[in-house]
Amino acid sequence: MKITILTLFPEMFSPLKESILGRAQNSGKLNISVVNIRDYAENKHLKCDDYPFGGGAGMVMTPQPVGSAIEAADPEHKARRIYLSPKGATFTQGKAFELLNYEHLVLLCGHYEGIDQRIIELYIDEEISIGDYVLTGGELPAMVVCDCVARYVEGVISEGSLVDESFASGGLEYPQYTRPAVYKGLPVPEVLLNGDHKKVDEWRRAQSEKLTRERRPDLLKGDK
Repeated sequence: MKITILTLFPEMFSPLKESILGRAQNSGKLNISVVNIRDYAENKHLKCDDYPFGGGAGMVMTPQPVGSAIEAADPEHKARRIYLSPKGATFTQGKAFELLNYEHLVLLCGHYEGIDQRIIELYIDEEISIGDYVLTGGELPAMVVCDCVARYVEGVISEGSLVDESFASGGLEYPQYTRPAVYKGLPVPEVLLNGDHKKVDEWRRAQSEKLTRERRPDLLKGDK
């Protein structure tokens, strides 16, 4: 999969070069490119924002640099173009799986008071929000979407590690333990130490359902 991120602050995306996503890019399983929108500004000072028509606080990203950056990244509109915005539909695990169907994603990061509405109307396929709160820009939401979707690209993470994850399995993941068997007086549940895989699976399912019922009952299918 190819993911192109359009931003005024490309230096914010260095974490995408680390850990699992970094290894996936180095192995060729994933292609993430970060594009500086300012490089496409046609004015002398590479200015990408201006005062909003009608007045109001803050600045608005101007259409020319953003539109030119999108056209350069996806000239034939073959990619799914996404604007990260608090006005968008809430990002979910289901949406992440849906985005896997596209070979190329273009993630547009707004900043300041947002972008000129004409960019959304002319270029954007959908708007996505990562939650009901406002951030200083779309860079962190873009990283969230990128990280979540990329984990499910074939070969990025072993399939066995993805099976019982929270939300992917329909509920919350069961508790995990590792060595030592006792830490500060707290032991690992005995069922995990006895080697009976059937009982381990039963315990994990029960714990997953218990946690989901306590914390996210809305995720339990059939519950009203």
